[in-house]
Amino acid sequence: MRGKVVIRRLTACGVALAAVLGLVGAAPTALAASAPPVFADGQGLTVVSQPKWVDEGERTFVFTVRTGQVPAYSVLDDQVSGEHTMMATLPEGYDQSAGTRYPVQYHLHGHPDRPNTVANQRMFEESTAGGVPLITVAPNGSGRGWYSNWVNPPAALAPQNWETFHLDQVIPFIDANLRTIPARDGRAISGHSMGGFGAFHYAEHRPDLFGYVGSFSGGLDLLNQEQRAAVVATTQLPGSGAPTVPMDAIFGPPVWPLDGVWNAESPAQHVGSLRGTGVAMYTGDGGNLTVDPVGAIVENRARATNLVARDHLVAAGIPHTFVDYGDGGGWAEGCTGKHGQLPCLVADMKHFVSLLMKTLSHDSTR
Repeated sequence: MRGKVVIRRLTACGVALAAVLGLVGAAPTALAASAPPVFADGQGLTVVSQPKWVDEGERTFVFTVRTGQVPAYSVLDDQVSGEHTMMATLPEGYDQSAGTRYPVQYHLHGHPDRPNTVANQRMFEESTAGGVPLITVAPNGSGRGWYSNWVNPPAALAPQNWETFHLDQVIPFIDANLRTIPARDGRAISGHSMGGFGAFHYAEHRPDLFGYVGSFSGGLDLLNQEQRAAVVATTQLPGSGAPTVPMDAIFGPPVWPLDGVWNAESPAQHVGSLRGTGVAMYTGDGGNLTVDPVGAIVENRARATNLVARDHLVAAGIPHTFVDYGDGGGWAEGCTGKHGQLPCLVADMKHFVSLLMKTLSHDSTR
């Protein structure tokens, strides 16, 4: 359903390797104070549904847009092809009419998931509780969008320009409609799993846009054959969205000598453009294999791709934060090192936001 916050288990980019509250009777001033922002069409986006609070906390809202860059897409349950529902969390005390501007973190969801989940809301609100001056925005990336402009999208869905949609449309749209700091030093990007790939992919392609990038158990190495198999599998699994798509739709054929796009788009080997950008990676090792073996294996293999990215960052002399929390012991209560575990992800986000607040511009009145 449009605008509905849903609960989904956050799953992996490699899983195939295996809710406007009306204040009835309230005074007009009180109603206005509690209303979410109103968005205007622009930057190539048409607003289908205006922001609506997801609950009485009145910090997080959902809204829906359309774009010609991704006019249709493979949908999960309750999604409408071509309608892109997104979620945003505002800082406590945010006032659209005030002079203060805030940095923005864009957070990219994993596969096969969606942006408007209770899990994401918890991550965003808990990491910014207590007055942290940060806006968080979660765009729609589809169950299998892979945050890329697809090489061979099927005719029924074409085009699938997810990167253009997010970087050239969503970001300036948010800057036009919310009180952001519309500059590199007021913007970060992060993501989980497939979204971790997307965060690094976007930051490497457009280092002019982002002052910080973070990956939470991202699949960062497209030269890794397990990672390639996982991406290909997402094109074929009905659980990744309907309709399914050809295996070569996203990055082209995954085999040599036709795999040039896979090689060129692999974040782990192309970290050079991140010089001068804050970089953070978070991963566990899967923990006890006999408990949730799928979650354990997927996290362990995601970790392998993070180690490759770390090695390239070290070789390039690029400062970075690498948090390898193993089986989760000491990182967060309830975190056992599995892929997509909410306690792990909440801890990742809290730590990442603490890094952002030391680096990004904030409390700006410009």
